[in-house]
Amino acid sequence: MATDATPKFQNRDFRPVQPDFHPEITMSAHDGLHFWQFMVAGSIAGCVEHMAMFPVDTIKTHMQVLGPCPIKSVSLSHALRSILKTEGPSGLYRGIGAMGLGAGPAHAVYFSIYEIFKKSLSGGNPNNSAAHAISGVFATVASDAVFTPMDMVKQRLQLSSSPYKGVLDCVTRVLREEGFKAFYASYRTTVLMNAPFTAVHFSTYEAAKRGLMEVSPDSADDNRVVVHATAGAAAGALAALLTTPLDVVKTQLQCQGICGCDRYSSGSIRDVLRTIVKKDGYRGLMRGWIPRMLFHAPAAAICWSTYEAWKSIFQELNAKSDSDGGT
Repeated sequence: MATDATPKFQNRDFRPVQPDFHPEITMSAHDGLHFWQFMVAGSIAGCVEHMAMFPVDTIKTHMQVLGPCPIKSVSLSHALRSILKTEGPSGLYRGIGAMGLGAGPAHAVYFSIYEIFKKSLSGGNPNNSAAHAISGVFATVASDAVFTPMDMVKQRLQLSSSPYKGVLDCVTRVLREEGFKAFYASYRTTVLMNAPFTAVHFSTYEAAKRGLMEVSPDSADDNRVVVHATAGAAAGALAALLTTPLDVVKTQLQCQGICGCDRYSSGSIRDVLRTIVKKDGYRGLMRGWIPRMLFHAPAAAICWSTYEAWKSIFQELNAKSDSDGGT
């Protein structure tokens, strides 16, 4: 009599066919979001990031400016004490209005452009680091065009004994005394700095995020905020360290001629680098690297976790809207 022999050949070692790498976790693409939703999420993330970390940015700016004569490097604690002594705690927030006006629109452009190019260049492959880096470069070129004028205003207002009363006064006086080109004096340097910064930042972030989620795939959903924050902090710190010399040049160009800072006859990056090295040695190119890292590590953690949280919110809203529309 024929019997069912299937049970004899059932082997537990061959029954589980689920892969260990959990592709449904690493493929967190937030598909289905509209262009305006990327912009809103990016705008909120940018504002939260810069407002929260603004005092550290002010300290960094004070450490990077150079006077008309050779000077000793200023430490983080010295810069902080100087600001508090001359202006009080409010001095740490001078220029925050300009930051608020620039950060929102700039980050809206930044993240929306990044998402668009990432989708088109990666071909659906979440491990394509080159696509992430290139997408970040396109994003920063566009966003810097929006942010650079307000960044210049912000940095001039951050200086001790700044001659400007506020954002509007700074904008009108710069236009009258220096012309419109003064708002973009550092644009070339900013792009040259932010292009490698963003390439390192985005590729490191995406790689770190995948790595962290693969370490503990079963709890990745529960720890998603921690994952985004940790990956963002690592990416921000590394990118900040590598691009500090160009950030020093950018600060010099944006603050030239203000509060005793050097004025440059041209906007040449080479001339600024030569002046910095002449006055402060090669260590002058790394002025402010500690507060820059202290700024970008938590700032990136705040920014990415906020951005991804809002993407998830919009994804849920879109899914609910589609569900309601289909019933």
